[in-house]
Amino acid sequence: MSETSEPRKHLSVDDPKTRPIRSYVVRQGRMSPAQERFIAEGMPRWGIEYRPALLDYAAVFGRAAPTILEIGFGMGDTTAAIAQTRPGDNFLGIEVHGPGVGNLCKLIEERGIGNIRAMQHDAFEVVRDMLGEASLAGVHVYFPDPWHKARHNKRRLIQGPFVHELAKRLAPGGYIHCATDWEDYAVQMLEVLSAEPLLENTAEAYAPKPDYRPLTKFENRGLKLGHGVWDLVFRRRG
Repeated sequence: MSETSEPRKHLSVDDPKTRPIRSYVVRQGRMSPAQERFIAEGMPRWGIEYRPALLDYAAVFGRAAPTILEIGFGMGDTTAAIAQTRPGDNFLGIEVHGPGVGNLCKLIEERGIGNIRAMQHDAFEVVRDMLGEASLAGVHVYFPDPWHKARHNKRRLIQGPFVHELAKRLAPGGYIHCATDWEDYAVQMLEVLSAEPLLENTAEAYAPKPDYRPLTKFENRGLKLGHGVWDLVFRRRG
C-alpha cells in the first residue's frame, strides 16, 4: 500500500519456466527481537515449507474446509482480521518479507487464530508447484506493488499469464478479489481479469468493497483525503 508500513508484495508473472522478472524486491528491513522470536516459534507450528508437491489442505489445516489463498499479506493485520470473521474458511497466506511473517505469527498466537497457515516463499512457485487445479475457494490480492513507473509496469503481479494460473486453481464459483489504490493499476486489473475466459465479473466494472475486507488505517486516511480505492471481484465460471 502506498507509503504504508506494510511491505509491498509479490511475485513473478512471466514465463513459468524462465521467469527472469519478479514483481517484488526483497527488502527485509529490520526485524524486531519479538518478530524473530515469533518466526522461530510460530513457523514450525503454522508455517508450510515450499516443496514441489501438491499441498493437502485437510492435512495442513487439520480439517476439510474452503481454502482461500492470500498473496502478499504484508504485516498480516488484514489476513488475521478476515480469518477471525470467517472461521469456517481456511486461509493460506504467502509473503516474502520476514517482518510481516513474524508479525502474522504474533497475531495468530495472541488472538488464538486456528485457520491460518503461512508461507515465506515466491508465490508464483507455490501456485505453480503446490496448488492443485480447482482446489481453491478464493484468492485475495490486496494492494500489490503498483510499480508505477511505466518502464516497471511489466513487473506488476496482475497480468494475463499469472491470472490464468490463478483462475485454473479456483473451483467453479470460486472468486478472485483484488484491491488497489492506484487508478491506472485498477484499469489494468479490470482489463486483465475481464480478458480471462475462465472468469466473469461480479459487477459492471469495479465492485463495492466486500464487508469481509477491513479498512486499514492507511486506506481510511487516504479515503478521507479523497484518494480512491478500487475493488474487483471476479468468479470462476461453472
